Amino acid sequence: MIILGGTPIGNLGDASVRLRQALEDAEVVASEDTRVTQRLLAGLGIANRPRLIALHEHNERQRAGELVDLARDGDVLVLTDAGMPTVSDPGFPLVQAAVAAGVDVTVIPGPSAPVTALAVSGLPTDRFAFEGFLPRKAGERSRRLAELAADRRTLVFFEGPSRLATALEALAAAFGPDRPAAVCRELTKLHEEVRRGTLAELAEWASAGVRGEICIVVGGADAPVADPASALEQVLALEASGTRLKDAATEVAARTGLGRRELYEAALAARKGS
Repeated sequence: MIILGGTPIGNLGDASVRLRQALEDAEVVASEDTRVTQRLLAGLGIANRPRLIALHEHNERQRAGELVDLARDGDVLVLTDAGMPTVSDPGFPLVQAAVAAGVDVTVIPGPSAPVTALAVSGLPTDRFAFEGFLPRKAGERSRRLAELAADRRTLVFFEGPSRLATALEALAAAFGPDRPAAVCRELTKLHEEVRRGTLAELAEWASAGVRGEICIVVGGADAPVADPASALEQVLALEASGTRLKDAATEVAARTGLGRRELYEAALAARKGS
C-alpha cells in the first residue's frame, strides 16, 4: 500500500512512534528531498537505510505510476520535508493514481503546520479554511483575496519570509486594515514566535523583514448587518413565488441572521395591511 507519513514540522520530538516504526521497517521511501529524509533518519536514530526515491513537484506526476507499481508488491512510505504529504506538498497525484488503480492508501498522522498555527493563533477554530500560498502575481493575488473577503471562516495561508510584508499589505487592502490576524513563525522550533494584531499592524511589523517558515491566520469577515425591511421583502418575494411562508421565513432567517419567528410575524402583518 501507499503510506502517507506525517513528519515533524520542526521539533524532532514530535515524530510519532508509528512513524519511527515505519521508518525502521520501510524498504521504499518516496520523499520530497532525499537529503532531508537522510537527515531525519539520522536525527531519529533510525538504523534502517531504505531505498529513497525523489518525489517532488517537478516529477510527481511522472513518478506516480512507478510508485503505484511498487506498492502492489510492498509498502511505499511517502514523506515530505515537513508535515503531511499532499497538503501544499507533493503526494496528491500519487494518491489519485493509487486510488484509480485500486491500491490501498493509508496515513500515519502527524504534525500539520496549518492546524498548529490555527490552534495557537487565538482566532476562532470552529470553522476554518486552508488556502495554501497566495498567488505571486499581484493581479491574481488581488482576485483571490476579493473572492475570500466576505468569507466568515478563519483563513490560514502559507507564505515565504521574503513575501510576507507584501502578502499582509494585500490582505489588509482586501479585507480591511482592522481585520484580526496572527503570523506564526518557526512553529515548534527554537525561535517559535506568534505575532498577533490587526493586518495593518502586522504589515508594518513585517516591513522590517522576517525570517523562517511562516503561516498567516486571518479572522473571518463579520456577519453582514441585516436590514429587516429588506429581509421582509425577500420573505414576501419567496412566498409569492410559491414557497410556504414558514419555509420562506426560515430560509431568509438563515441567510440574514434575523429571527425566523419575527420574520414570519412581520410577513403576516404585512399581509393583513395590504
